[in-house]
Amino acid sequence: MTLHDTGIPRRSEAELADLREEVFRLKRELHAVIVSHNYQGAEVQRIADFVGDSLELALACARLKSETIVFCGVDFMAETAAILNPEATVLLSAAGASCPMAVMIDDNSLNEWRASYPHAAVVSYVNSTAAVKALSDICCTSANAVAVVESLPHDEILFVPDRNLGHYVSTKTSKRMILYPGCCSIHDRLTAEEVMQARRQYPEARVLVHPECRPEVIELADAALSTSQMLRDAGESSAQTFLIGTEEGLLHQLRLQNPEKSFHLLSASLVCVDMKKTNLESVIETMKQKSNRTTVPEEIALKAKKALDRMLALG
Repeated sequence: MTLHDTGIPRRSEAELADLREEVFRLKRELHAVIVSHNYQGAEVQRIADFVGDSLELALACARLKSETIVFCGVDFMAETAAILNPEATVLLSAAGASCPMAVMIDDNSLNEWRASYPHAAVVSYVNSTAAVKALSDICCTSANAVAVVESLPHDEILFVPDRNLGHYVSTKTSKRMILYPGCCSIHDRLTAEEVMQARRQYPEARVLVHPECRPEVIELADAALSTSQMLRDAGESSAQTFLIGTEEGLLHQLRLQNPEKSFHLLSASLVCVDMKKTNLESVIETMKQKSNRTTVPEEIALKAKKALDRMLALG
């Protein structure tokens, strides 16, 4: 039993097998590729052709030649896929799967904020709307945020919308980071007290948290890493027990890739309701109906693509 049980319901293997068979039939019919974020449930990750973090999925979607991309994630991710691969039909796997942080800033707010700092570069986290990306100089993910900021010639950086990731970057650069007051409510609710309590229960464990967590949580961790970096760290570390401070979906890949090691969530609250709107039934319904198609107006898409391409060019 793990440190925290998230209470996500489980179904029989026979039920799941029938649903997977239907998914694969529809995938062939649509000439589709299914991509899944690391925060999706295990049943969804198992039917995906690609599983990864935002950066890995952006790279994958930009290169895909398939007619249809079924994106198992949230709306801003499907928008990014549509921007990077305008020839494909992009279907979001569940209606209404959104990112609350992405809508904490809109284009009007960014324009007003930018006017106050005319000499600063705007770096937008990929957890943002296409309209915000279109007004940005460059995008970043949690995996490359430091490298993106360091790549810019500007001394001042307007960082939107995640204040916690921006604060983390500020500890790694000498540039002036001006932070928009948004956050991921899932990561932001993890407390220092929960980390200390888990450390007392598993004193030998290595603690990995996401840079979207609060500064006081990051200070108590052994490392602040993106999900892809957590996977690499877990595989390379000599530690046998890990305490994980990010959305619970990552546990599937951690355990799959490291079956001899044990992984525990730092808090039972680390579950994104929007990510969990996707299940095999919603994927099937989306493909049957060809619903939840994600499109971005051309004028916005062209500008947003420039910011995304600058990020991807960094490697």
